[in-house]
Amino acid sequence: MDWTAEAIDQLRAFWDEGLSTAEIGRRMGISKNAVVGKAHRLNLPARPSPIRRDAAPRPKPAAATPRPQAPAAAP
Repeated sequence: MDWTAEAIDQLRAFWDEGLSTAEIGRRMGISKNAVVGKAHRLNLPARPSPIRRDAAPRPKPAAATPRPQAPAAAP
């Protein structure tokens, strides 16, 4: 992608609106990674990760309890 002054201005405007990198890429017709790379090179303000790291870990599901066995039939 050739980063013209207009494209950079558009990227900055979308970034300031708070759009996701994927949405900016869709609107500009470029990849999300191109957006991320250019934002980094422009030193645009960092965003919080969409993957929440501050939440408590989810509890593991309880182990399945075995079903009771039916008594064996007498011969």
